[in-house]
Amino acid sequence: MSGTLYGIGLGPGDPELMTLKAARLIAGADVIAYPTLAGGTSFARAIAADHITAGTTEIVMDVPMTVDRAPAQAAYDTGATAIRAELDAGRDVVVLCEGDPFFYGSFMYLFARLKSDYAVEVVPGVTSVTTCAAAAGLPMAARNEVVTIIPAPQLVAQGALVPDESPTKVRQEADTLVIMKLGRHFDAVRTMISDAGLTEKAVYIERASTPDEVVLPLAEAPAKAPYFSMILIVKGADPWL
Repeated sequence: MSGTLYGIGLGPGDPELMTLKAARLIAGADVIAYPTLAGGTSFARAIAADHITAGTTEIVMDVPMTVDRAPAQAAYDTGATAIRAELDAGRDVVVLCEGDPFFYGSFMYLFARLKSDYAVEVVPGVTSVTTCAAAAGLPMAARNEVVTIIPAPQLVAQGALVPDESPTKVRQEADTLVIMKLGRHFDAVRTMISDAGLTEKAVYIERASTPDEVVLPLAEAPAKAPYFSMILIVKGADPWL
């Protein structure tokens, strides 16, 4: 029989935010797989390190972070081939994924390649969005309030926080805006927020739940932001009272 593929959400960075189920599956895994960036160390593996046992087979997928999607897709093709060989041999494979596997998670690309041929179980994880809200002390939504999540690259492509197009009404009616994946788009995003008159409501968070966590009003944020950073705008709240 073929093995089972597990997509394991590890949470945002603090190993104590892993679920008990994730920790158990990692500790019992014969094979684990995880992405690295540009040949560097793996953040996902670092989160799970205390639960990885000696002798575990490790499949490392070097995924380039480029605008061109072809190199990343090729990396997932290669990773899926290596995982397929282990599954065909009857071994379960645990794929480590920062945050939640199905919320901007890298696991979904392997899932798309392998779901038709193997049993798959997805273990959800704590998302970066809820972690950042907790770090900032910002309740994100209550009752019927609307939360809109926008990746910074998409926001910059649209050219404004509230564009004069069909999404405008939805975004204007959102009670909370979450802007993710800031990185090299940070300056442009900060300008858009200022133009929309929302700087005073905006909170900047980077590397939430890790020892390097930073939480600041957007007006006091550093000039540059890492990829693992986010801006929360809760329109109906003053987070600094």
